[in-house]
Amino acid sequence: MEALLRASNLSRARGGRWLVRALDLSLERGEILGLLGPNGAGKTTCLEMLSGNLAPDSGSIRIAGWDLAGAPIAAKRHLGYLPERPPLYPEMRVDEYLGFCARLHRVPRRARAGAVATARARCGLEPLGPRLIRKLSKGYQQRLGLAQAIIHQPALLILDEPTEGLDPLQLQEMRRLVAELSRDCGIILASHLLTEIQTLCTQVLILNAGRGLYRSSLQGSAAGGEPLLNLTLARPATAEHLRTLRGIAGVTALGPTRFQIRLAAEGSAEAVAEQVVGQGLGLRELAAKRPSLEQTFVELISRNPEP
Repeated sequence: MEALLRASNLSRARGGRWLVRALDLSLERGEILGLLGPNGAGKTTCLEMLSGNLAPDSGSIRIAGWDLAGAPIAAKRHLGYLPERPPLYPEMRVDEYLGFCARLHRVPRRARAGAVATARARCGLEPLGPRLIRKLSKGYQQRLGLAQAIIHQPALLILDEPTEGLDPLQLQEMRRLVAELSRDCGIILASHLLTEIQTLCTQVLILNAGRGLYRSSLQGSAAGGEPLLNLTLARPATAEHLRTLRGIAGVTALGPTRFQIRLAAEGSAEAVAEQVVGQGLGLRELAAKRPSLEQTFVELISRNPEP
C-alpha cells in the first residue's frame, strides 16, 4: 500500500544557495512527523513544497497516491495546510470565513454548513461563530487557522510553527488539539522547539542547511522500546562502511568517530564489538544508551554547519 505522503529527492535553490537539498520523506496515517532544525534550516521551504505553494527544482511529491505536480487538485483534496501566519481575513466573521474556506476546498454546497460546524467544534470555536476575526485573541486565531486547514477533513495535515506566540495555557490546548487530530490523519509539524517535537511527535527529522541529517522514532524511547547503540571509535570511519557489518539495520553518523547504531532483529552488541575490533577500527565505547533528542540535535548541528 502506498504511503499517505511520499516525497523523493526534493530540492530547491535560490541565489546559488540550497534551501532544501535531496530530501526524502514518507508518512503514514496516525503518524506525527516533526521537522526540527535551527532558523534557516529549510523547514518552511520544505512545507511550502509539500503543500504545493512552491514548486521544487527537482523531485516528486505524492499525496494519497496522487502526484502533486501532475494532479494538483486531486492531491490537494487530501491536504490541509496551516502556514506560520494563519491566512485569516480580520474583517470577516468566524463562520463567514470558514464557509469561504469550505468553498475554496470544494466542499459540496449541501455539506458546507455541517463542515463549518464540525471544524468549529473540533477546534474549540463553538461560541465564536458570529465574532469578527480581528477581535479574537492570538490563541483563538491559531485555532481558526487550524479549523480552515481541516474544514474538508484531509488525510494529511501540514503545520508550520502552530504554537508560535501562544501563552502556556494556549500552548497546552493547541498540543491537545493536534494530538486529537492525529487519530484521523497524518501530520507534519515544523518547529525549532525541542520540547514541542518531543511532546507531540511520533517521529523526528532533523534538518540543517536544507539537508536531512537524522530521522528516528520518538515512540521507542517513550514506550521503553529498543535503544540505539552509541559507538565511539579510535579511528575515523563512515556510516556506509558500518552498515556492511552483520546484524546492523541502520547507522547515523554524529561525527567521524561517533555513531548511533540500530541493531537488526538478529544482531547483538557483542557481535558488533567483535567485528569492529576485528577490522581494526579501535573500539572505545559501545553502550546501549539512547541520548536525548537535545544531545543528538546539538551534536549533529555542530558537526554539520551551514556551508
